[in-house]
Amino acid sequence: MYYTYILYSLKSKNFYYGYTEDLQERYKLHQTGQVKSTKPYLPWKLVWYAAFENMKLAKEFETYLKSGSGKAFAYKRLVHSEVLKKDAGVVN
Repeated sequence: MYYTYILYSLKSKNFYYGYTEDLQERYKLHQTGQVKSTKPYLPWKLVWYAAFENMKLAKEFETYLKSGSGKAFAYKRLVHSEVLKKDAGVVN
């Protein structure tokens, strides 16, 4: 299985979108500062993930989530906390 996931930075109030084959290990790497792009924004909270049969599907969904319409979908349907939306600068 492959996973597409969304992290939320408790420091910067931003979201990070990614995909991986080993979600637990990848999350651990994010939390311990071993991922260059997320290190400055520690700590992270895993707020959503989905499993896919293959890497292609997981990567395609990650790419979609990074698009404007994908972010709108994520804020409306995947990230349910109003506090997270407000912190991320999403206005209803």
